[in-house]
Amino acid sequence: MHSSDISFVPLLVVIALSFAVPVALSPVRRFGIPVVVGEIAAGMLVGDSGLHLVSQDFVLQVLSVFGFAYLMFLSGLEIDFSGLAPRQGLRASKAGERLRRNPFVIGGAAFVVTALCSLAAGFYLTSVGLVGQPWLMALILSTTSLGVVAPVLKERGLIEVTYGQTLLVAALIADFVTILLVSGYAMLRVGATVDLLLILVLLLAFVAAWRLAERARKNLPAQRLMHALSTATSQIRVRGSMALALVFIALAESLGIENILGAFLAGVIVSMLSGSESSVLREKLDAIGYGFFIPIFFIMVGVKFDLPALLSSNSPWETIGVLVVAAFGVKLVGSLVFRLAFGWRETFAASTLLSARLSLIIAVAAIGVEIGVISPALDAAIILVAIISCLISPIAFSRLAPRRYRAVQQMLVIGDDRDSSALARRLEQMGKNVHTVTELPPGDNGNPPSRARLSECLRAAGIEQTQTVIAMADTDEDNLQICRVAREVHAVRRLLAWVRDPAYNARFRAADVRIVNPAYAKLLLLESMALDTGRIDGGVHEDESHEIRIAKLQNRWIAERELRHLHLPEGTRVLRIERRGAILEAEPSTVLRVNDTLTLVGTREDVDTVTRRLARRW
Repeated sequence: MHSSDISFVPLLVVIALSFAVPVALSPVRRFGIPVVVGEIAAGMLVGDSGLHLVSQDFVLQVLSVFGFAYLMFLSGLEIDFSGLAPRQGLRASKAGERLRRNPFVIGGAAFVVTALCSLAAGFYLTSVGLVGQPWLMALILSTTSLGVVAPVLKERGLIEVTYGQTLLVAALIADFVTILLVSGYAMLRVGATVDLLLILVLLLAFVAAWRLAERARKNLPAQRLMHALSTATSQIRVRGSMALALVFIALAESLGIENILGAFLAGVIVSMLSGSESSVLREKLDAIGYGFFIPIFFIMVGVKFDLPALLSSNSPWETIGVLVVAAFGVKLVGSLVFRLAFGWRETFAASTLLSARLSLIIAVAAIGVEIGVISPALDAAIILVAIISCLISPIAFSRLAPRRYRAVQQMLVIGDDRDSSALARRLEQMGKNVHTVTELPPGDNGNPPSRARLSECLRAAGIEQTQTVIAMADTDEDNLQICRVAREVHAVRRLLAWVRDPAYNARFRAADVRIVNPAYAKLLLLESMALDTGRIDGGVHEDESHEIRIAKLQNRWIAERELRHLHLPEGTRVLRIERRGAILEAEPSTVLRVNDTLTLVGTREDVDTVTRRLARRW
């Protein structure tokens, strides 16, 4: 193919639309309408059912296929395995309660019930002549859009709490199991029964790649090389993630499996291995996907939308109505499982959000058209159902979710000494919502307070809206009891404790608590200074003219520039940068953003000057 045979004009139109749609939707953003809905509508306007400005040429087809695979890759990357780890240290008497509130148990049971209801709905739709085959329709109705659920939970501050994690896991299970079943179903329809075993080959490759990458992550020379290559020009982690995604996409395609499964597994591997770099890496990968590839996919879905085929079918609007009722009905029944752990309002809110379907339902319908199970008219109806569900679900969830789940997530500092008060003040300077507990209920005979009393005390302090507990009580026994109650009774994910006696370290770690020892803290500080003298300077602790200051970037003239262009006074440095809860390395190439929180060190006068400069609005 010669370069003269390729026209970039259709791509230009699609990219222009991907820029214009978010701008056009910004006035109605408060209603929670996903941008992808606008992208599909824009594609309809310029595509086969509209103005015919964009056709399905070769360039757009390639970018669209990769855009959808990349969307599945980001769906796998969205899973935070550190937060989904099972709780430890539970007593046997609490095992039943733990089982009822376990996100995997609730999510798995909800999917099983939903799948059974979807199968019944599939047979009903087949009996009335709306669909020709019940099995694929059951899979279509079982799907949930992780790409809609995760952003809604993030926006409302629910991603960290047990309720949000349970919703996330339910969406994850629905997506992952559906992808597996659709891949197997497609292979069975084309007569590749024996080739079903090839899915196991892909899963074995997944395990092998994960084990190999895990070893490399623990190898110190390999990590030094990765760090050295993580520059603005090399971006080795981004390149490695993209290469891994393409490896699994190509492997799945070579095995005759849907490439979306390979892309999803690659995202899961990156999520498990990224560790402390996950927030930065995800931001970069999100920018690549949502900035270019993924909008092309959704706009091309609208371009290919076959409105004439839908309107020429028998009773098109009746078909859409029945599909919408079935789509929301099966999720309503399946979400009743949430009542085991949550109230009725949370249960109904969960059913509305899990009813959102978008990328996967469109992909499954496309596969159905390809293998001859779904007609073009039904495919168009399914796309409209996806759009309708994405319009209704976020708005309904916002109205139904209890107000206590809409509160800003807080940190709870427990302790009554000078250090705990200083920590609380510093966290508040960073813009965190911090509550403190300075007095614990008394214990019996010098023992820590009972679990019941301590639970009531923590509940009164607002632990139900807390995502991080920092235990700095007088004794290690008290801190251990605080952490156990916070984890086992109130399901707080992030626990930190000040441990005075290193003999307690193993007990805290068994309770999945991150610890700091006075002796260890000193060693870690000295080690950091020895390994990286440019980042931490011991002189800060000796020279009273120097101080550490927290400052928030509000100056839009500085934003979107690299840190090296901040032109700091000599002797003033940025120790770290916090962005939306993630800690970024203060590298010269780090691009600053509005609302970044910078930790500065320098003389009082210089730090005051920089702080005022950062705080200026213009």
